[in-house]
Amino acid sequence: MGNYPCGRAISSGPEGRSACVADRTSLAAPLPRDQWLIGATLAAVIALCWAWIIPMALDMYGPMTGWSAWMMTRTWDFTHQVLLFAMWAVMMIGMMLPSVMPTSFLYAAVLRKCPHSERVHAHVYAFVAGYLFIWTVFSLFATVLQLLLAHWLLLTSMMEVRNRWLAGALWLIAGAYQFTPFKRACLECCRSPAAFITHRLKLGIVGGFRMGATQGLNCVACCWALMLLLFIGGVMNLWWISALTILVLLEKLAPLGVQGGRVLGGLIFAPGLWTLIRI
Repeated sequence: MGNYPCGRAISSGPEGRSACVADRTSLAAPLPRDQWLIGATLAAVIALCWAWIIPMALDMYGPMTGWSAWMMTRTWDFTHQVLLFAMWAVMMIGMMLPSVMPTSFLYAAVLRKCPHSERVHAHVYAFVAGYLFIWTVFSLFATVLQLLLAHWLLLTSMMEVRNRWLAGALWLIAGAYQFTPFKRACLECCRSPAAFITHRLKLGIVGGFRMGATQGLNCVACCWALMLLLFIGGVMNLWWISALTILVLLEKLAPLGVQGGRVLGGLIFAPGLWTLIRI
């Protein structure tokens, strides 16, 4: 097998693994039942996340007496730090889970062709759990970064960077990263679920979780710089969150491919230059 950005090809290992991926022409057609059950479950998780994000974001830019009232604190003790981490975790799940749904459907189709595949849904849910675990770890780092920026007085009360040099630098970092070979390789992997599954297929619940974690690492490596832009527009700015969610979906699923990522990089880089020039 040839090499892909996702990694090297796996060996046939456990009995029946080769048969699972042999017929690559039919992998793009999951059973309707799998599509509906898995899709409905993931859609419910996404809806629950946004059901928390939207009221909190609206309240934060409103009276701040409801869902976001806990943010009105001068002392970020352990309880408030946990709430901040939960906010980031729910936001990342709501933003990133839609982009992995095609891979989840494809993984279900592959498992249907494997021996002993009666627990297809459990395997797929383990895959999604591994993917979300990595984004939850990312949320922990984002929480720490926000607390540090707040401690250094670099964030406003609306969770936006107050320093124009820092804002310009974040724009430039996010834009420049779009042109790096590492970003391109990770994006190609995210855009090629069939290649990823073919080369990373692992059977069993633990195997599914490990596959999901691997895809999560690819996704974080692809999108971490874009997430920095939340500190520019406001961590809980609903329009900003929605725009980044759409950009991630377009970058991973739209037919523009890697070239679209470079166009996006140019569009991100320009505001950074403009911000620094105006200082």
